[in-house]
Amino acid sequence: MATDRKWTVTEPGPLLPFLLQNLPEKGRNKVKALLTHRQVAVDDQVITRHDYALQSGQSVSIRAASGFAKATGSMEGVRILYEDADIIVIDKPPGLLSIASDEERARTAYHVLTEHVRARDPEARIFIVHRLDRDTSGVMLFAKRYEVQQALQLDWRETVLERSYVAVVEGLVNPPEGTLRSWLKETKTQTMYVSPIPGDGQEAITHYQVLKVGKDYSLLKIWLETGRKNQIRVQLQSIGHSVVGDRRYGAAKNTLGRLGLHARVLSFRHPVTHQVLRFETDVPPAFRKLLSGAAQ
Repeated sequence: MATDRKWTVTEPGPLLPFLLQNLPEKGRNKVKALLTHRQVAVDDQVITRHDYALQSGQSVSIRAASGFAKATGSMEGVRILYEDADIIVIDKPPGLLSIASDEERARTAYHVLTEHVRARDPEARIFIVHRLDRDTSGVMLFAKRYEVQQALQLDWRETVLERSYVAVVEGLVNPPEGTLRSWLKETKTQTMYVSPIPGDGQEAITHYQVLKVGKDYSLLKIWLETGRKNQIRVQLQSIGHSVVGDRRYGAAKNTLGRLGLHARVLSFRHPVTHQVLRFETDVPPAFRKLLSGAAQ
């Protein structure tokens, strides 16, 4: 990949002012476009955030648009939202496993990202921090070093500042907002269910708010206090509003052709730089289309 320009950082500071100072011939919008088009690298790692904190001694380079912005290999629909020396944040498509299980060895987001980082460094590794169900799309965080993975996982509840989903569910949800609190257990076939006995199983707490309603469906914003397996799906089933397409947990139809669940927002404190990072993706167009013409 061709390098057009390269500098060494002499004083700590945000990335955008550094670029503006060193590229006086380009306007602010053109410099921001370099970040958007993934043409800026810090220590050979692609950076897209204008407020990335530079440290003295780091190398900043501008790469030619051809080649640099291309994903390595087949990214299987994975979109990289952010990458630095310590972490990668992606928008995972539905249908892609987060990581292989004992029962399933299909291609995964973990494999895709491992190939991505090893295209630049054959010794590079990827470490999973949290998971999304195969059929759930949305924002997902990976670590690039074991120490970073451990720091994130050991302090996950304090590190994550915001984590929310959107879901299309069957029926009209009433009341329009509330909290679901129940105890979850797992069958021998690895299906979760709500125990009728308080204290029997793992406590799960889910908050929801109706964003939009249609004739047969509701669009919900969902945020979690706990992170149990299939928590959103099984709790929504328990109140009679299964996620669209979720046959495992009671859905009558698969109108979307996929599970109607998307991890929309993830905000957390960077485990190394301690910056607060926030990533928000769009509501999938298929979700909006299903409720098109609905009353707000």
